[in-house]
Amino acid sequence: MTNEFTRRTAVAATAAALLTGRATAAQPARPVRVAILGDSITAGYGLPRSQALPAQLERELVRLGRSVEVTAAGVNGDTTAGGLRRVDRVSEAADVCVVALGGNDLLLGADPRAVERNLEGIVTRLKARGVTVVLAGVQAPVILAGAWGRSFNGAFANVAQRHGVVFVPDMLAGVALNPNLNQSDGIHPNAAGVGVIARRLAPVVAQVLPKTIAAR
Repeated sequence: MTNEFTRRTAVAATAAALLTGRATAAQPARPVRVAILGDSITAGYGLPRSQALPAQLERELVRLGRSVEVTAAGVNGDTTAGGLRRVDRVSEAADVCVVALGGNDLLLGADPRAVERNLEGIVTRLKARGVTVVLAGVQAPVILAGAWGRSFNGAFANVAQRHGVVFVPDMLAGVALNPNLNQSDGIHPNAAGVGVIARRLAPVVAQVLPKTIAAR
């Protein structure tokens, strides 16, 4: 009887250890790494680091109960073409990448077809490395609502639809051209404007985080 009890106890203890090990292995060993591939808004132009988009987005995601580390991959003046050249380096240390480019393409009047090709390349490379993508677009202002503006706006939507990635059509909605939310140059968001952007992006980014944890 004693031997049988001992055997059953050992089996139960082994099973419990295996189940505990499996449960532990299922938990993420570190915060989810979120990179923002962007331009001067991501780089925090004119702002202290604590008020730049990566820091504000991280705080918003933490407020939503997510364990994350948001890193900045922003370069002042960068375009979608520049982002395409940098994307492989960015993807090496990211689980999720927010692609937040296009503002400078808009200011430069870039060919929408080239913008779409660049975005296509960026998203394709990120997905090939297993990085979850959130595409944050920008929209041409109403004054440019002709054929060029429609094509420019469509470039972001087309890439998002083809790849089935989470899409924010206009991350600057309500911020662009609002003097209360921009710095004195009228182009770069101030801390309050960046806060609007961060609060817009956070719930969208939060949606993809559980999928990333489960898959990696």
